[in-house]
Amino acid sequence: MPPNILVLGAGELGLAVLEALALHPKRNRARLTVLMRQASLDSAAPDKKKLVQQIRALGVRFEAADVVQASVPELAAVFAKYDTVVSCNGMGLPAGTQTKLCEAALEAKTPRYFPWQFGMDYDAIGPGSSQDLFDEQLRVRAMLRGQDATEWLIVSTGLFMSFLFVPEFGVVDLRSKTVRALGSWDNRITLTTPADIGRATAELVLDPQGLKNQCVFVAGDTLTYRQVADLVDERFGTKFYRELWDVEELATQMIEEPNNNYVKYRDTFAQGRGVAWDQDKTVNFVRGMRMTDVKAYLAAMNVKLE
Repeated sequence: MPPNILVLGAGELGLAVLEALALHPKRNRARLTVLMRQASLDSAAPDKKKLVQQIRALGVRFEAADVVQASVPELAAVFAKYDTVVSCNGMGLPAGTQTKLCEAALEAKTPRYFPWQFGMDYDAIGPGSSQDLFDEQLRVRAMLRGQDATEWLIVSTGLFMSFLFVPEFGVVDLRSKTVRALGSWDNRITLTTPADIGRATAELVLDPQGLKNQCVFVAGDTLTYRQVADLVDERFGTKFYRELWDVEELATQMIEEPNNNYVKYRDTFAQGRGVAWDQDKTVNFVRGMRMTDVKAYLAAMNVKLE
């Protein structure tokens, strides 16, 4: 019986995972399904119709449910039909959604579950960080570790590489030609593109090679903020202004804007724990997977400075 794989969500990461699963040489006859809201499947909006057509062209089936509105039993009834569930529903969902999805996977006795943990090493960061969303990720880990009916794999990927260039995050602001370090210029950060996260996840789904019930690491690049600034200068052929946001500055920002998610991220990254790891510890290094580093990402950016 070919494996039955369900991917939750078809956003930037979900689509990358679906494409990588569909094209993986070890897919064989694995059946791929994506869970999307019925409203998205029925939408007449051109971008939604194009997405559905793109997914259908990959040979992927559709399952309709709303992970925010559906109850744990309703989600469990869906998950029970699949051998592997990969959650790519993460960014922007209400608090409590990740624990609800995990509850549903455990209630369904899903044989294998990949939770939305495509980010930091939350164990190393620990509870009570400035970014309160991370505490929910720790609760998901505790739920998975506290049972043995469902196998699980957590894929830590660092920051989405594109996030480094979001002006509101503040690290690389192309408009003001500024690069900022969080905590220290020697602090390191791990970054991976969604496409590479998709490839690594598909590899782990279809060829786990014994990996289970553990956290594994992926990295497109790991570098210091100083190295980021040097690469940005090199790419644009000009010297960017450099500014240090140390822990004192970020503590002030936290007081002034306690509900600003970008400030919460900055302060957490400035602590320098659980946000970077060496390449030789990664799945992609061990398996010889070539990934996009920051230099290549910058080279491919279609951006002109004003």
